Amino acid sequence: MKKNICTEAVINAPIETVWSILTDFAAFPQWNSFITGISGSLAEGSCLNVCIQPAGGRAMRFKPRLLVCQAPQELRWLGSLPLRGLFDGEHFFRLEALSEHTTRLVHGEDFSGILVRLMAGSLDKHTLPAFEKMNRELKQRAESFFQTA
Repeated sequence: MKKNICTEAVINAPIETVWSILTDFAAFPQWNSFITGISGSLAEGSCLNVCIQPAGGRAMRFKPRLLVCQAPQELRWLGSLPLRGLFDGEHFFRLEALSEHTTRLVHGEDFSGILVRLMAGSLDKHTLPAFEKMNRELKQRAESFFQTA
């Protein structure tokens, strides 16, 4: 079973500004209500430490592997339960420069595994709104940084 959650936002800030916020892991707790903690190296293949807090859900910690870190276009990691194939999630952020001062954010996750069918309702109820809220928070931060620069 597979499930995809994909959200988008247009951010009135340069792609480099948005990228710098997405990769400044230490600052996530200051602005991000969904990914409340993240640490690790931005080297492909490295392991990250991530804490998420879905709206209406409980905090979860996991250690995904960084698959893609291609500045300033894509950040992607793969997380899973201790046994791969039960419930895996490939989280992604893709950035596209629409103009010199405007960026499209595509933020989502591709879920797979035998437990996805059981979790589908929770993903729609908790994860999708959390992604959308994070997008709004990222937009607000990037636009405020760009306006003050």
